[in-house]
Amino acid sequence: MLKGKDILSAAQFSLDELNTIMDTADRYEKRVKDGDVIRDLEGLLVATLFFEPSTRTRLSFEAAAGRLGAGVISVAEAASSAAAKGESLPDTVRTVDGYVDVIVIRHPAEGSAQVAADYARNPVINAGDGAGQHPTQALLDVYTIRKEKGTLGEQTVAFVGDLKFGRTVHSLAYLMALYRNKMVFVSPPSLQMPADITADLRARGATIEETEDMEEALAASDIVYVTRIQKERFDDLSEYEKVRGSYVIDRAAVERAKPGITVMHPLPRVDEIASDVDDYAGAAYFRQAHNGLYVRMALLALIMGRA
Repeated sequence: MLKGKDILSAAQFSLDELNTIMDTADRYEKRVKDGDVIRDLEGLLVATLFFEPSTRTRLSFEAAAGRLGAGVISVAEAASSAAAKGESLPDTVRTVDGYVDVIVIRHPAEGSAQVAADYARNPVINAGDGAGQHPTQALLDVYTIRKEKGTLGEQTVAFVGDLKFGRTVHSLAYLMALYRNKMVFVSPPSLQMPADITADLRARGATIEETEDMEEALAASDIVYVTRIQKERFDDLSEYEKVRGSYVIDRAAVERAKPGITVMHPLPRVDEIASDVDDYAGAAYFRQAHNGLYVRMALLALIMGRA
């Protein structure tokens, strides 16, 4: 179903593909926790090209490849690659494509993953293209919801924070629409979900509300997905300072929310989730990060036809 495919946007997935990825991730999680030695990608090589900083995404992809028996070659930052000498992205991709079987790429330019896919013969996985998409984060978010809630449909999900530049919410919103979940977008006016994404989601049948009132949204939501207001996306730092700290979820906010609400965050957090939430039973963000290993194992194996 996914063999040989590029993974560029969350909007590309069907429910059948999502269910296949989730079920495969579940099997890999059980095997890893059972201590199995897995060699499904033995003899293959994965390139991780990261031209923006990353901890969880890069390391979990590299851990996933290693757990599957694949080798990894990596660019950990732009300064360590020929991009620092002025090499174009197409030239970098065409070069690396000759060394490996799959390319995982993060780049600050929106649309860069599509450019990479246009020039690579092997599959390309988008690990974040500027303020565009982050499809594998959305996949691990869905896997987390399935584990935390036991179901994926008929839920209300509040997205809180930077919805304009937040590629994680751009991606996850498409998958929540597929599962017919209601979405509440909570943000300052200057950081609203882009109008083209909201219009596209509604055209796909999504039920969406937009508000600035976080507490009202949390009182009605089964899941809250919190995002960092991203200083690095602002050209004018004075504009960042105006919205910094707009929404903070602390233990008091959780206590006023819908009972049993699940708190998620793609990480890293700065000050948008207080540390007193960490011991709340529904605080799923570190479990969420760990789930990235199993979902990325599943995705690599499926793309290479080895699952």
